[in-house]
Amino acid sequence: MTGTGGRRRTRSKRTSSSLTALAAGTALVAGCGLVPGATADSGARPITVMTWAPQKTGATNKPGMPAMAQAYARWVNAHGGIGGRTLKVLTCNDHNDSVDAAKCARSAVDQDVVAVVGSYSQYGRSFMSPLESAGIPYIGGYGVSDSEFASPLSYPVNGGQAALLAGTGQQLSTDCARTVLVRPDTVAGDELVSLMNTGLALRHRPAATDLRAAEDATDYADQAERALRTASADPGGKGCVVAALGERTDTFFDSFRRLRADYPAVRTASVLGSVDQSAVDRSGGAHGPYEGAYVTGWYPASQDARWATMKKALKEKAFGDNRIDAADAGAQTTWIAYTVLRQVVESLGTGEVTSDTVRRALDKGLKVTTGGLTPPLRWDYAHMSAAGGYPRLVNARVTFQRVTDGRLTATRASVVDVTDTLAKAL
Repeated sequence: MTGTGGRRRTRSKRTSSSLTALAAGTALVAGCGLVPGATADSGARPITVMTWAPQKTGATNKPGMPAMAQAYARWVNAHGGIGGRTLKVLTCNDHNDSVDAAKCARSAVDQDVVAVVGSYSQYGRSFMSPLESAGIPYIGGYGVSDSEFASPLSYPVNGGQAALLAGTGQQLSTDCARTVLVRPDTVAGDELVSLMNTGLALRHRPAATDLRAAEDATDYADQAERALRTASADPGGKGCVVAALGERTDTFFDSFRRLRADYPAVRTASVLGSVDQSAVDRSGGAHGPYEGAYVTGWYPASQDARWATMKKALKEKAFGDNRIDAADAGAQTTWIAYTVLRQVVESLGTGEVTSDTVRRALDKGLKVTTGGLTPPLRWDYAHMSAAGGYPRLVNARVTFQRVTDGRLTATRASVVDVTDTLAKAL
């Protein structure tokens, strides 16, 4: 197998017991075994994969992603597995920490997984290197790190944070003359500013005011007041505040709500992953702080019929797991990533399923469909992105939505491709 540096790597065969062993010193890793009644061929070697995400941290948490992966395994195994093979899911907690992200990747190597699927970590530089050295593909990451759109072993299913912020700027360029971006004071957050400004520039809007905030704060009253004061200074009354703080966006808007009455003309916006339908519902729906907010997303709204299969699978096999929210962008991304894995494995027929064969199938241009949740996906050279800094970006489509009467509703009938916008941000 040829690695990223052109080196040849011979992988040792592992016993079935070593496949289930946990690597000493790694972050929390747990297997997902067969469910009772599974009809997959018990004689075939299981397909072992890993899904990781931060959990139980003071900042970003995505427990729904590994939970979705495990639910998917129970569901697919109960229906014959993948190509007659049992799917085995290992999980790992990266604790929102670069060292633990690397540990998760090394654990994936030690466990001889065929792929890392549907995962979240903002530390791409930490986890991609071990995966690249071992030749393990990274399928359907959340898209929060640039490495996911540059590594030849990454196969993203969405446009990541880059597409969301570029799309947000493009959406707001119509209605916002002055924009304030409230974002995490992190390396990942630093990358958001220029992306949104490129979208705003499409209609010659000025660059957004960059307002940094701690990603684990419990109160954002100071940032909310500064954002409102700055946005309201627009003489035409077209000031907008964009909050992209992940799960802390709720906390920000709670502070924002208490001050909003003094600045009634200021409009609001956010991105999928920071705001979804469940966030709108729990904050008061049509009477909450998100009413009227612009939201940029990757996928159809959660009530769209194209999510029916996912919802059916969750009803059958999630057993009321409250970690999984069908409206959450992380859980949705994991579902789509496993949809990709399933089609790749099925394309191999009765052949061996390894990290090498999975990667080669993807690199040769296998066309993957997701029931309309994304456009058809291909990762061969002919389908690489025209946005030079994001060569692996094969799906730069976003949806423009707005909260109307408490529901996220599309503001455009068609999706918007932001490839050209991203190219201008480089």
